[in-house]
Formats: sequence, C-alpha cells, structure tokens
Amino acid sequence: MSMTTTTLVAPGWRNKSALPGFGLSLGFTLLYLSILVLVPIAALIIRPWEIGWSGFWSVLSDARVLHALALSFGAALIAAVLNMGFGFVVAWVLMRYRFPGLRIVDAMVDLPFALPTAVAGIALSALYARNGWIGAPLQAFGITVAYTQLGIVTALTFIGLPFVVRTLQPVLAEMSKEAEEAAATLGASRAQTFRRVILPSVFPSLLTGAALAFARGVGEYGSVIFIAGNLPGVSEIAPLLIIIKLNENDYAGAAVIGVIMLAISFVMLLMLNLLQAWTASQR
Repeated sequence: MSMTTTTLVAPGWRNKSALPGFGLSLGFTLLYLSILVLVPIAALIIRPWEIGWSGFWSVLSDARVLHALALSFGAALIAAVLNMGFGFVVAWVLMRYRFPGLRIVDAMVDLPFALPTAVAGIALSALYARNGWIGAPLQAFGITVAYTQLGIVTALTFIGLPFVVRTLQPVLAEMSKEAEEAAATLGASRAQTFRRVILPSVFPSLLTGAALAFARGVGEYGSVIFIAGNLPGVSEIAPLLIIIKLNENDYAGAAVIGVIMLAISFVMLLMLNLLQAWTASQR
C-alpha cells in the first residue's frame, strides 16, 4: 500500500519571485538612473549653450583647451595599454602561483583604491622627484618623471592597475589548465600556447579592465596635479583646466570642456565595448 503526498501550492506562486515584478523594478531602475545619472548629464549638456554656438566653439578651439584634452585622453590611453600588460602579469602570478606573502601582495593591489588620490599624488611626487628614491636613479640616465607628461602617465598607471587585475582574476580562476597541457603535449611552445590558448580566453576581460582604467584615468585629478607640474600647454590636464575655469566663475566654459570629455569618453568606451563583443563572438 503506497501513500501519495500532495503538495499544496498557492495559486500564482510559481510566477512570483523574491524580487518585485518587472514593472516595479524597471520603474525604480529608471528613477534611480534619472536622478543620479541622466539629470546631471542633461544639466551638463544644457549649460554650455548659454554662451551659444560661437562661445562653445571659442572655448573648444582654444589651444590651451585642445592641448589639455589631448594630454588627458592620450595619457589615459597609454596608461590603460600599459596596465593591460602589467595587470595581466600581476593577475597571472596571483592566481597561478603560491608563495609566502601572497595575501599581502594581493591586498597591495587594492591600495590605489584605498588611498586618497591626493595622498597617492604626493607619494608619487616624492618617489619620482629628481632627488627621490626612484627619480634619482632615473635622473642619472637622463629620465625625468616628476613634473612632466611621463609623470602623468605614471600616476594614471598606478591608479588604473587594480581595475585590470581584479577584472582578470575571476577569468583566470575559472580557466582550466587542460588546454595549456594539451597544447604542450602537441608540441606548442610557450609563446604559441599564450597566443593561441590563453590570450583569446582572457582578451575580452582584458579589454574590460583596460576600459575601466581608461575611464578612471580620463577624469583623474588628485593624484595627477601633484606630479604633473601643471604648466599650460605642457603638463596641464583637462580636469585641472575645468577647476581653473570654475574658480574664474566661467561655469559655461567649464561645462564645454566637460561635454567634450563626456562625448569623447563615450565614443572611445563604445568602441572598446564593440571590440570586446566582436572578440567574444569570435571565440
């Protein structure tokens, strides 16, 4: 004799989830994004038109503004590319090797997140000054870092490294070693294994980390101004020029620079995302 157990389920329960329904969730999402993102961006875009198209073009065509924009985006892009290499090596060592002090080294990666940007800038300036611990040996070879464009790239590389490392670590943790071992069994060299097995697997995440580092570097202010030198037309970054215009009560001019930075950043990040999607589709 068998007994059948019947489970009573409340009507409509199967269609319910722990979170609110789509309508309420979508409404909250749009409200949240509107208040914190869309409204400030809209205000930034509207403000420059107070001075008209001629005023907008006058600010944009200024040689000082153009140089500051080129320096900010160029230095951020160079730093992001450098961090793709440095970040991959650091993430690989942290995920593939075990050594004394591993946890300490892993925690040190997050120091740029924890340090106030001004403190990071002061520390970098002291290290890379002509009489600093690192700057003095470099100066002997004729390399000057502090108060130059190279110093800006150094600061942006420092603050962008954690983005690449933390983006790569989960991917490397899930990556099986069997494909690498199979490649070695088939006679592939280390370079061939890296190029054909490892790099295709991590490249989308590598691009994501580089995009995050680039976005952070474009708007970085605190860690850069102490090591840049801030000479107009030489080592003056766009965020500093915005602060200068705000101090001069030129709010429309500051907004013009902000809009241009927003537009260029959006286009470059969109291109990186498209490249990442295309790379993932080829796998």
